[in-house]
Amino acid sequence: MTSTQADVESYLSKRTQFINDERSLRRDHANLPTLSSAEKDADLVVREIRAAEVKSVWNDQNDMIPHMFPGMEFLTAKDVITKTKVFRILAKMPKGALLHAHLDAMVNASTLLRLAMQHDCFHVRSPASLTLQNMKSTLPQFKVFPPNQFSDLTSLTETGYPPDEWVPMSKARENFDPGLGGPQGFDDWVLGALTINPAEAYGTHKTTEKIWAKFTSTFLVATNLIRFYPIWYPYIKEFFLSSVEDGISYIEARINFLYKFMTGVDGEENIPHREWLLEFDRAIRDVKAELKEQGREDEFIGARIIYTTIRFMTPEELEWYLEDCIALKQEFPHLIAGFDLVGHEDSLKPLIYYIEPLIRFQKRVKQLGLDIPFIFHAGETLGDGTDADMNLYDAILLGTKRIGHGFSLAKHPKLMEICKKEGIAIEICPISNEILRLTTSMPMHPLPIILNQGIPVALCSDDPAVFGNMGLSFDFFQVLMGSEITGLLTLGQMARDSLEHSTLKGSEKSQAIALWEKRWLKFCEYVAHQGTLAN
Repeated sequence: MTSTQADVESYLSKRTQFINDERSLRRDHANLPTLSSAEKDADLVVREIRAAEVKSVWNDQNDMIPHMFPGMEFLTAKDVITKTKVFRILAKMPKGALLHAHLDAMVNASTLLRLAMQHDCFHVRSPASLTLQNMKSTLPQFKVFPPNQFSDLTSLTETGYPPDEWVPMSKARENFDPGLGGPQGFDDWVLGALTINPAEAYGTHKTTEKIWAKFTSTFLVATNLIRFYPIWYPYIKEFFLSSVEDGISYIEARINFLYKFMTGVDGEENIPHREWLLEFDRAIRDVKAELKEQGREDEFIGARIIYTTIRFMTPEELEWYLEDCIALKQEFPHLIAGFDLVGHEDSLKPLIYYIEPLIRFQKRVKQLGLDIPFIFHAGETLGDGTDADMNLYDAILLGTKRIGHGFSLAKHPKLMEICKKEGIAIEICPISNEILRLTTSMPMHPLPIILNQGIPVALCSDDPAVFGNMGLSFDFFQVLMGSEITGLLTLGQMARDSLEHSTLKGSEKSQAIALWEKRWLKFCEYVAHQGTLAN
């Protein structure tokens, strides 16, 4: 061996050690010595399939999609994603817990419309007669009426339609102008108002302000459909069942309690918050019972609620909701998991605006011997030093259990150090961040920075009904495709961390993790076997 060859070998050895030293900081590195052969083999199989599909699928040769690449814009790539081997594998993966999920956007929009159409009491209106020119820019508004107040109107599309007058939804659909698509045109109009399409996300609404305006409008449409008492239970049950089918075994759902009452069968807003929780609890019990009958009881641990309201109210108004949260926790200690303030951080109030009532709440909760941690949205912004970015400091100072989104956390080395040291998990919502224009694609997402710092991460879907990414498989797929380092073992670590950093406690948490590990090893054996078959 020449001296140069020896120098090169020495350099390469140092290089390998250098890389390994840095990667040892990652959270998925600690488990490497204890991995089973099935886990190692499964990770290798997925890496090989991914590498092959990068060449065969994401090679910019698609005539319909001119700029193909792994981790590209989700809404453009969705149909391609579903046809890949990697996605089909990840669809079978046990995902652990879903920790960041807004209940008002957790059921497929077409399913929500179908649930609403089962009730003749629903009426719909628009500010003007619908035409080809105004339909896409006009939002439907829904309302429930008792039978003695049903409208005699029959169409939203006839020229004589009186603006803002209510029409029975079934009649509006039945008599929708054939030139606008007939009944299917009505469905498309409503579904378009409940979702974000590629043209909006990547064309007409491609700034954070514009896309948030569209995003917010979907909730304005959905709320009056979901918060109708006869729909509430089947909606929640559908959410649980569809989550289980995607490998999610536990859920912490954020419910917006801004509206103090839900609409009852009489058309009046008279169903208080405690009734909402009773139905939520019933859905948990019924889903568990159905799964047990099928021999699948290990697939669903249960669900809890993060009480939320919106950060546009005054501190004085917030006091009522904080007291309501306490009252619900006292009556339903097994359901209330924590408290959060939600809404567009860039345009609404920062946490510091509410510091007095939040501190009083903490003291009162402690005096009452209750456990209601803060689980704050913070740093869902492109800002650096803006109020939204500064929410990260206040969330941590207020003892947040987890951070929702934390997109700007990567700009704060000290805060990342604290999150790692104190075990503050980050609820990362990759597809949501991309569609809401915080990043253009997965390779541009700051998630790898968080992972490389050893901070625990739970992958979440945020508002999948709006984005068309039901469950968690799409988010797991996009993350896998966005990094060469990330593999199946990384995804498994995040799934485990989602349970580890849930609000489950003691034996309940231990059981949830043990059940997940059992399913995870079975899944890895399945994936490893696929690799054997391929060879």
